[in-house]
Amino acid sequence: MIHRHTSAVWLRLLGTTMLSFVFAVPCAAQTQEAPRPPRELAGLPLVFQDDFDEPTPERYLFSDPAAWRWRKEEGRTLLEQFQASQVENPVRSPFNRALVRGLHLGDVIIDVRLQSTIKDYDHRDMCLFFGFQDPSHLYYVHLGKKADDHANQIFIVDGAPRKKISLKSTAGTPWTEGWHHARVVRRVASGEIAVYFDNMDEPVMRAVDKTFGPGLVGVGTFDDTGRFDELRVYGERVAPKN
Repeated sequence: MIHRHTSAVWLRLLGTTMLSFVFAVPCAAQTQEAPRPPRELAGLPLVFQDDFDEPTPERYLFSDPAAWRWRKEEGRTLLEQFQASQVENPVRSPFNRALVRGLHLGDVIIDVRLQSTIKDYDHRDMCLFFGFQDPSHLYYVHLGKKADDHANQIFIVDGAPRKKISLKSTAGTPWTEGWHHARVVRRVASGEIAVYFDNMDEPVMRAVDKTFGPGLVGVGTFDDTGRFDELRVYGERVAPKN
């Protein structure tokens, strides 16, 4: 038989232990390192990642290297496209590109944190590139502030000025001065392309197109400026034909 005073002691000990556990957990969580990216996403392996902790320009193909730099901000380093690229494209398409060198992919997922740094206006944008063959043949998503036939759409550049191929889009991308999370998912066999912005459960854009097969991937803007961090690319490597 347990005496009342013994029960009271156990209850006090239990309460103290529980309080210690409750208050200890947040402290422990604050000291943990950021979680590593998953080695696989939607059935595709992680094939490239860059937190931009060190300048590594050799990993990228820039449309204009002079427009890009590694920048330290608030204790971390990020990739910044800080000025307009001084290039002439063969046809109307984004001027500012940083493609991952040698990463030729079929099915692909591009996952990245990004921050628009241009003054707010209707076509304020950032872009993600995929299926890139050359400056005249590529896919890209334009995350624009206000949608129209030339903004906030999925586009193809096929030897002619960019053309909208979106089957679904939104009224616009809600840019703020802070950081956002974007993702592109592309399946070559079906031609399906899905774009996500902040909410990774529901795509903001969709398209279906099989014009191009595997190609390079990358980040940039059309004619604005912006910053990138925590770039993750999942996909299947395919040897280029040329």
